Amino acid sequence: MRIPRIFTEQALAVGAELALEPGPSQHLARALRMGQGDALRLFDGSACEYQARIVAADKRQVVVTVLESIPGVAESPLRLHLGIGISRGERMDWVVQKATELGVAAISPLYTERTEVRLRGEREGRKQLHWRQVAISACEQCGRSVLPVVHEPAALAPWLQGADGERRFVLHHRATTAPRGTELPASINLLVGPEGGLSEAEIAAAEAAGFESLALGPRILRTETAPLAALAILQARWGDMGSLD
Repeated sequence: MRIPRIFTEQALAVGAELALEPGPSQHLARALRMGQGDALRLFDGSACEYQARIVAADKRQVVVTVLESIPGVAESPLRLHLGIGISRGERMDWVVQKATELGVAAISPLYTERTEVRLRGEREGRKQLHWRQVAISACEQCGRSVLPVVHEPAALAPWLQGADGERRFVLHHRATTAPRGTELPASINLLVGPEGGLSEAEIAAAEAAGFESLALGPRILRTETAPLAALAILQARWGDMGSLD
């Protein structure tokens, strides 16, 4: 049986005994049917993970003891910050999940001219927490020990002003260039629009903020496909994914 990886908000230390939160507890006890003596791995977002063992379990609570610290090994040397226009339905969940698997360090959901989803008040906060949980689940699956930061939804203009990546790219189908350069950047900001893409004014604003226009090829990609293709290319060129060169 594959040893499950579980995220906890509690700070972990070797020798500690702790009760896991209700969500992870119910997943382990009910879905996976794990109990006393079973092994698992825990991580708290601190770049390490820990071998642990269940010492008590019922359907509502699982208590574990932390046995050993193991350095995390799944973080990319390239710090990628994805700014993505908020899309409808499950598309945003898909992007958050797969971008996490592809190693992004941060995700910023953005309101743009063509964003059809407008969140307000408590709904905005609930969506941010939901997307963070999607990222947590993706980290548990893919082996990451550090959670990507999922920022609050924001307007495009202030996000552009705060972009501080060594390289910055805005993805749109009217661009003609692929990512170029041999010098290894430590950080990249990547901007992708929602359904319908970015407007010409938004692309111009991004370019004025130091973003390079980026194309991925002759085909127009859907909003949930484009950022993932771009992230894979950037990771292969400057990050930790294998290149075919």
